[in-house]
Amino acid sequence: MDNMNMQEASRVILGLRAAGWNEKDINDFILYIETGEEKYKPAQKNKPTE
Repeated sequence: MDNMNMQEASRVILGLRAAGWNEKDINDFILYIETGEEKYKPAQKNKPTE
């Protein structure tokens, strides 16, 4: 599997921002992906009901 390039990484960050993620959640998610450390793993958030 190839590494993600900077353009792809930027699109992921912009997509997470558009989805309403705050900067800390985005940073922690990226750290979780890179390190695998559980302390950075995203917590389950409640989905709004339709």
